[in-house]
Amino acid sequence: MSNLITCKLVSKSFGAQALFQNISLMVNNGDRIGVIGPNGSGKSTLLKIICGLEEPDGGQLVRRKFARLSYLAQEDVFDEGNSIRDNLMAVLSKEDIEDTEKYYRVDTLLSRAEFLDGEVLVKNLSGGWRKRLSICRAMLVGPDVLVMDEPTNHLDIEGILWLERMLTGGAGPSAFLLVSHDRHFLENCSNRIIELSAVYPEGTFQIQGSYSQFLEKREEFLVGQLEEEERLANKARREVEWLRRGPKARSTKAKYRIDEAHKLTGELAEVKARNRSQSNVQINFEATGRKTKKLLEVLGISKQYGEHTLFKNLDIILSPGSRLGLLGRNGCGKSTLMKILAGAVDNSGVVPDSGRVKVADKVQIVSFDQNRETIDPTLTLRRALAPDGDSVMYNGRSLHVVSWGKKFLFRPDQLETPVGQLSGGEQARILIAGLMRQPADILLLDEPTNDLDIASLDVLESSLLDFPGALVLVTHDRYLLDRVCHRLLGFGGKSGVTYYADYEQWLSDLPEVAKAEDGKKKSIPKVEKTSAQKNSKGRLSYMDQREYDQIEDTIAAEESLVEELQKKMELPEIVSNPGELAQCWQKLEVAQAEVERLYHRWDELEGKKSG
Repeated sequence: MSNLITCKLVSKSFGAQALFQNISLMVNNGDRIGVIGPNGSGKSTLLKIICGLEEPDGGQLVRRKFARLSYLAQEDVFDEGNSIRDNLMAVLSKEDIEDTEKYYRVDTLLSRAEFLDGEVLVKNLSGGWRKRLSICRAMLVGPDVLVMDEPTNHLDIEGILWLERMLTGGAGPSAFLLVSHDRHFLENCSNRIIELSAVYPEGTFQIQGSYSQFLEKREEFLVGQLEEEERLANKARREVEWLRRGPKARSTKAKYRIDEAHKLTGELAEVKARNRSQSNVQINFEATGRKTKKLLEVLGISKQYGEHTLFKNLDIILSPGSRLGLLGRNGCGKSTLMKILAGAVDNSGVVPDSGRVKVADKVQIVSFDQNRETIDPTLTLRRALAPDGDSVMYNGRSLHVVSWGKKFLFRPDQLETPVGQLSGGEQARILIAGLMRQPADILLLDEPTNDLDIASLDVLESSLLDFPGALVLVTHDRYLLDRVCHRLLGFGGKSGVTYYADYEQWLSDLPEVAKAEDGKKKSIPKVEKTSAQKNSKGRLSYMDQREYDQIEDTIAAEESLVEELQKKMELPEIVSNPGELAQCWQKLEVAQAEVERLYHRWDELEGKKSG
């Protein structure tokens, strides 16, 4: 295994605040590392130190000689007036390669990223396509280590799945290190997880394996920490009792016993501090307790802008306990629909072109704005949390702003900080705090997970599951959709705007043929057997047996087609023709998807055969 980067006892502080201390890690060839941790733990800073963009306060960073690193920042900065292709070509301007090779690299990458026209100006791209272009730019130089800070930000579900294929396919980087809070993405892409947190004695907890394996190992460690605290507490209690027996009793004892007793109480204090530092954001949405069967009813509404129809003849019913997820590409109309629902009470904001929205008497709707337009960056954190004084009313009782802030992991010394100086995750928590103070019958949450760390996401999920009112949720977090939503309303499918059982069904209904899900057989979800399959376990039907006997040959043929297409894409006459190159790439993705489907089917048949 070839070592590319070594961090030894790296520390970093900002002023009096220590982000992390004595962090050690290694990046080897073939590593796919997911970095997680609470907001403020220093994940982004650590990535910048690894890439040489910031200097550590202490420790040592060693990179293998001639190892090439590429860094993807959270912000997407381009030459806005230039085209997509020109922005990528600028990256290769200092590379000692022929112009033909430069054009080949750029056009191949644009094809893989599904850009239809490389001459489009960057200033005309949506947030999702800007992020794709940023990722392409980072990958263009063929880095040995690709370092990415929140690469799934601004990507919709299709974009996230595209990124998974880019990272795990044969043309992906040799190694990568990324920060992400997307749990499905981490599960599908990572073979190693590193968590930064003060909970751990060494500042990190690292395991070789997937995100689900990390969760199991971390639970074992935390249970062990609590058991260690109990063991130390019992031992310390006995030693303290011995120390208190008086000078006469202690004078006959060895000095090392006294030293050990003091050392033991110090160890206990450290373990307690680490265990108590596992604080989570406390999120608990307040409901009005309304029992009305229909809170809101949408009857045949339509909306279009110019010639572009967002949706038509759409029906929705929201009742207490209903949880609806909205799926669709960026710009498809999800946020417009949310604004129509939000304005239903007083007919403010966006109104449908046709149809109507009926609401029950005195229904209270509370909205979360993904653009955070409701946050005044000049306000102090104190005033943003408590607009009317030094306390807030929550669940019928008064809470001081210091206690209220602590529920969202804000320190008392942060209260006078202007909101504009806080991180994206901290600003998201301010908005959620505002929601919690408002009793609601219906919650409209438009991308509430942006910038939230995994611990906050877990608490948000539990709170949404407990919320007795109705919920409409827009998110690209597949894990959250699976956990929270009963129904999904999908935009952009062949069936128009309609309801789907899950996001995978929506993806399969999109017009494009090439919707391969994951690049690895290990990440294919298991299929629950039907009752007919369960009753016939251990035996295959005649048709299934024929399929099983031939499936290995079928897979081999399809894999040969993949190889042929890959070789074809390297031919000079194809490379020089962007149209032909794009067609080859589309055929390649279809063939790769068919290989995955065949492996999936093979798993099903194997399961039937083995019972």
